[in-house]
Amino acid sequence: MKHLALLRGINVSGHNMIKMDALKSMLEKIGFQNVETYIQSGNVFLETEDENAQSVGFTIKQEIVKQLGFDVPTIVINKSDLEKCLTNNPFFKEKDVDTKKLYVAFISKELNNNALNDLKISQFKPDEAFIDGNRIYMKLETGAAKTRLTQKYIEKKLNVTATSRNWNTVNKLIEMF
Repeated sequence: MKHLALLRGINVSGHNMIKMDALKSMLEKIGFQNVETYIQSGNVFLETEDENAQSVGFTIKQEIVKQLGFDVPTIVINKSDLEKCLTNNPFFKEKDVDTKKLYVAFISKELNNNALNDLKISQFKPDEAFIDGNRIYMKLETGAAKTRLTQKYIEKKLNVTATSRNWNTVNKLIEMF
């Protein structure tokens, strides 16, 4: 089965530095096949007989700790999870949406509709967000660098692991699947 592992917080501002060729080699040595990375920010396609995404993510996370000594939260999704980003993104109902402001936070567990209340989205205006299962679609009018609706905030408020990708990256990942 082909999976996409989304590693959070690697190669950002000089922290948790992992060269993609070293990551690829590390994952191949523990049995993953057809390992392919996309850009330096932790997008890894791989194949394995293990169909359980959480199990695959745990294996990757443990190997990084073992080999490199740092903890890298990892969310693993499949092709249909990624394709839902295209079909379920509520911001595409808006006329002339600026895709440069769109992001998707991939979440470690399914969220219910009450989770949106827990996030207190209204305090982040003009930024907006919608929850769809294990994804949060965000339109960051203030920009990713200036928003207060951050990954860290989402994780703290919802007690989850989250990793975000901009809309261009989401589209490229869908193409690569």
